[in-house]
Amino acid sequence: MAAQILDGKSLAALVRAGVKARVERLSQRGIRPGLGVILAGDDPASRVYVRNKQRACEETGVHSKLFGFDASVSETQLLQRLEALNSDPAIHGILVQLPLPRHIDAARVLEAVSPAKDIDGFHAANLGALLAGAPRFVPCTPAGVMRLLEHAGVPLAGRRAVVIGRSNIVGKPLALLLLQKDATVTICHSKSVNLGSITREAEILVAAAGRAKLVTADMVKPGACVIDVGVNRGADGKLAGDVDFDAVKAVAGWITPVPGGVGPMTIAMLLENCLHAAENESAT
Repeated sequence: MAAQILDGKSLAALVRAGVKARVERLSQRGIRPGLGVILAGDDPASRVYVRNKQRACEETGVHSKLFGFDASVSETQLLQRLEALNSDPAIHGILVQLPLPRHIDAARVLEAVSPAKDIDGFHAANLGALLAGAPRFVPCTPAGVMRLLEHAGVPLAGRRAVVIGRSNIVGKPLALLLLQKDATVTICHSKSVNLGSITREAEILVAAAGRAKLVTADMVKPGACVIDVGVNRGADGKLAGDVDFDAVKAVAGWITPVPGGVGPMTIAMLLENCLHAAENESAT
């Protein structure tokens, strides 16, 4: 029996519709959520991601302003721009598009974003709040994954979850979110031994390693929920996830496609976080 496809595109449309309705209610009080976007360098993928995020802002009524810099931008210039955005009352959320040029200390730049405007959830204060079980902003991709699981009714409490990848952007935050839903969580990474023997025990398997078709059908427990966070572009220009989709969908109970799975949810959660930031500020 083929797996149920978790359609992130359709669910993201529902989330965006909800955001749009709430933005309209805020606008009646004279408040319009604002997003400041910093894009440094000429990475083609980053430009596509930013364009998609700005288009989503336009569709939901969120004001967005792009601050573009060439690859030679200094760290000081970026920090000065962030300082201005932190103090700008029209900007409620700040997005620093990664990756930054190699000469920039990305950690320092991300820490310069006000935690109250860190809608990516990357600031140490927001990651710490997530660890403590009282998150303010949850990183967008993990938040999108959890919304997909909730919407599909995938049981989590008491289930074995395996996350492949330990980044601060996806792997670690997602493991914490799954743990908060009472799953038993294992994080795997490049140094993990006998990866397949671990993943075959997973009832929820998340692939976020950045390696095309890393997860094959023989690594998946029959009936498992497989979430593919990977976005890899092959030599033919086509996108592929970290999961061998065609093979694994014959084994899994649920599976996300690439594209059309987690990606649209990431942008939807960004909009929702920006809305939360505006609502939080209006309540103070």
